[in-house]
Amino acid sequence: MIPDLPTREQTGEPVVLDRRDGPFGEVVLRRRGADHEIIANGCFLMDTADGRSERLLVDAALERLDAERPSVLIGGLGVGFSLAHAAAEPRWGAITVAEREPAIIDWHRAGPLGAISGPALADPRVVVRELDLVAHLTTGEDSYDALCLDIDNGPDWTVTESNDGLYGPAGLAAARARLNPGGVLAVWSAQPSPAFEEALRAAGFTEVHTVEVPVRRGVPDVVHLGRRPS
Repeated sequence: MIPDLPTREQTGEPVVLDRRDGPFGEVVLRRRGADHEIIANGCFLMDTADGRSERLLVDAALERLDAERPSVLIGGLGVGFSLAHAAAEPRWGAITVAEREPAIIDWHRAGPLGAISGPALADPRVVVRELDLVAHLTTGEDSYDALCLDIDNGPDWTVTESNDGLYGPAGLAAARARLNPGGVLAVWSAQPSPAFEEALRAAGFTEVHTVEVPVRRGVPDVVHLGRRPS
């Protein structure tokens, strides 16, 4: 008898669950064992294996806010760890998520990522908006007490060229303008960026510093933080 060949999941290879051409290129949802992965234009973005740094992104901002029932803009939705963690915290008064890829929103509302974000999406404080974060910061009029941004692998490793401007003088000025006085900007990165810290200071942010999240191998994930002066 010829033995059955192992499946892709048994060998640890990823299984593609959905692949779409979105407004900014190709996005793919894969399953690897028990975890899900999001790939954008061939670049690994994130997975559901460990959400510590995404949760830290939200906590680090909240810890530095003095406002009662503060508002937060989370960009983008990703695998949903930041949104789920924010919705589990009753101190947030309003939670807005900016996500430019309709496929990712679908994977949460009617797909496997709903296992993470389902309760949060039902929270009346939560609004998910299908829009480009960079454009929203530049042209929008809404203001927030915190901006928690996780749309790239960091300031030095963007997913699309259109995101590059977010981390330069014009993008940081736009982010600062969207913050209420005393508000906090928190930016997730797969590696520390001293140059970005200097860019934050040059853009008028105060109390600039970086919080590290140790990883098993390699450089730590980090959250870069800065405050708009009151």
